[in-house]
Amino acid sequence: MTEKEKLIVFLSRMEVSNKKIEKLLDCLDTFDIDKVLKSKQALDVFSTEEYHNALKNYDRLEFENSLENIKKSGIKILTIYSKEYPHKLVDLPDRPLVLYAKGDLGLLNKKSIAIVGTRMPSNYGKMTTEKFARKLAEAGMVVISGLCYGVDEIAHGNTLDVGGKTIAVVGSGFNNIYPAKNTNLAERIAKEGLLLSEYTPSFTPKRYTFPYRNRIVAGLSDGVLITEAGLKSGTLHTKEFALEYGKDIFAVPGSVYSEKSSLPNELIKSGQAQCVLDAKDILDYYGIDVKRERTKAVQLSFDEKKILDLLADGEKNVDYIAEKTGLSVNILNSCLTTLEIRGLIRKLPAQMYAVN
Repeated sequence: MTEKEKLIVFLSRMEVSNKKIEKLLDCLDTFDIDKVLKSKQALDVFSTEEYHNALKNYDRLEFENSLENIKKSGIKILTIYSKEYPHKLVDLPDRPLVLYAKGDLGLLNKKSIAIVGTRMPSNYGKMTTEKFARKLAEAGMVVISGLCYGVDEIAHGNTLDVGGKTIAVVGSGFNNIYPAKNTNLAERIAKEGLLLSEYTPSFTPKRYTFPYRNRIVAGLSDGVLITEAGLKSGTLHTKEFALEYGKDIFAVPGSVYSEKSSLPNELIKSGQAQCVLDAKDILDYYGIDVKRERTKAVQLSFDEKKILDLLADGEKNVDYIAEKTGLSVNILNSCLTTLEIRGLIRKLPAQMYAVN
């Protein structure tokens, strides 16, 4: 880590605004923290309270040790000058200057969808979130959310359950996950996906950190999907950030009598969001071939591929499949069973089969 990056990390811990930090960086000719804290530029940019707070809290040895301990715990520190810093955030006006990351950094620049909504979803909201998360993840999209109660945790959990990839942007430090009940889920995400925060690992969450982190959720995504949320939901913050950043917004309609569906219904009505009834609507919008993406990750035998190619045109009876593929009954049944177990096809009534 360069001296410039160390300076950014230290100042971000002092809760100095990002704008002030960037303003200071622009007028410095040295980035050594000791020298910066004694410089006229720091006095000019920071308030008296901020300046003295920084002086009071800086201990070079303690700071260096903390960086080393973070590294040993498997956490990567990204600054705006790091090569791994997500390009989707670089040009945002309120971009985070520092990100703490644990997991697969390669997910940051992949096609992604944020799934957000109420912390107290109805059964309809739970089923809808589960359905969309699973299908989008199976198609190869990275699912992003905030690891809170309700829609967030459902989106993360179901994505992982189908072998998909997810990014959780938390409003706290990694050692103080909120809500605490999702600590195990956070650990699983760090192993199988990516955990992100702009706060140091020991940071205790505050009320303002949750709506503020939503700018990162929106910024990292290519689009934002709202499955269920009320008009006064915190999801509004994510929606506003998404609009400001020019992101695609999708919404699942719900009953006109359900308060929990009032936000997506209103967004659809006002034209701020596209109405989606199935994950395929989103995949089609981005030009993602569901069948190609789902079969890419698995090794298919020649016979299995023949069956999938045949079913790509629509539902087929087992006798028709046998006739067109020329496979024996034993081999055909074996292939159909294998494909069904893998979740690539499903069996329908009257010996019919279809691609999932």
